[in-house]
Amino acid sequence: MATEILMPALSPTMEEGTLARWLKKEGDTVASGDIIAEIETDKATMEFEAVDEGVLGKILIAEGTEGVKVNTPIAVMLEEGEDASAIETASNPAAPAKSEAPAEAPKAEAAPAAAAAPAAPAKDGKRLFASPLARRIAAQKGLDLATIAGSGPRGRIVKADVEGASAAPKAAAAAPAKTDAPVAKAAPAGPSADAVIKMYEGREFEEVKLDGMRKTIAARLSEAKQTIPHFYLRRDIKLDALLKFRSQLNKQLEGRGVKLSVNDFIIKAVAQALQAVPDANAVWAGDRVLKLKPSDVAVAVAIEGGLFTPVLKDADMKSLSALSSEMKDLAKRARDRKLAPHEYQGGSFAISNLGMFGIDNFDAIVNPPHAGILAVGGGVKKPVVNAEGEIEVATVMSVTMSVDHRVIDGALGADLLKVIVENLENPMTMLA
Repeated sequence: MATEILMPALSPTMEEGTLARWLKKEGDTVASGDIIAEIETDKATMEFEAVDEGVLGKILIAEGTEGVKVNTPIAVMLEEGEDASAIETASNPAAPAKSEAPAEAPKAEAAPAAAAAPAAPAKDGKRLFASPLARRIAAQKGLDLATIAGSGPRGRIVKADVEGASAAPKAAAAAPAKTDAPVAKAAPAGPSADAVIKMYEGREFEEVKLDGMRKTIAARLSEAKQTIPHFYLRRDIKLDALLKFRSQLNKQLEGRGVKLSVNDFIIKAVAQALQAVPDANAVWAGDRVLKLKPSDVAVAVAIEGGLFTPVLKDADMKSLSALSSEMKDLAKRARDRKLAPHEYQGGSFAISNLGMFGIDNFDAIVNPPHAGILAVGGGVKKPVVNAEGEIEVATVMSVTMSVDHRVIDGALGADLLKVIVENLENPMTMLA
């Protein structure tokens, strides 16, 4: 029997992808486990394996097609001995039912329209924008989206808006809103594309099409900045002891081909600090906080067109050389867009280091569900006052910790940052 091959969900959050390349052509024999296509998600290009054996009878989605929804048929697989008629049945299964029961056709056609209604709720004749996840949660909780104020761009209703809401009686939901009642409104999302283009009429420019990664970054970080109550903690860290210790270790590890970076020490310092301040090793989970036992630290890696945040799991338990090797491997595969979803999802805390780009200090945006992110600047020689009250020159690195106030309060965040600083200024203690 001919079977449809559906667009797979290659990560828990994937809703659509690009069919980058077919590795099999129509008429090819396919065995279970064969790689038949490459699919681009918002983060990576991943190989798609066949789960059944047979013959690739027909390709329904051409390679290079963008925005292919999950569970959309992309090809038809034939069993041995089947011909083109089986392809027609598989790719249009509704056709026989339609000819056998024409009287039911109008009902079948009306059903999709009714099912689609939640996708574009309306109030007072105006369309309400809501994310697919927000619509699902609203449906599960029996919420009327028309009664919820959206905090996303253009007033879009997002996950956070519906998670804290509760279903109201129908009569109350139907009641007209008071015009003088205070209503939380989202900040304007800015002028439309057409309006912006019109501003630059007569000026030379190039339109750059957004790929899946850039769209995801824009959506997630816009939502993060609007919905997460950020606060910021700043410290200067004296690096001289760390730089000297690093140089000594690298000489000893030279024969093993290991070269530790300052970032490797930062990862270790953060991981151990999360163990020393366990209440800060947590994530926001909508209506609760999850306190994690392991120190899983995410590290931002810049790639062409965006960034990845691969996660080093159990980072507190690994040696500096093991962290260094794992980080190099993850960074290389991130730049090649070859990371699997489980390698860049999770973690409770992130590190973003722009010191190598000559940046002294900056503020990073918390990447949900993380509770914090450490923005790291470069080490700069500065005059400082030492313990004896004398002025001396030291290498100083500025860091800013952005914190989700829903998870970590000021004093707790200060405790976490204090331990991070102590670890980096006294690096030998991290090996004890």
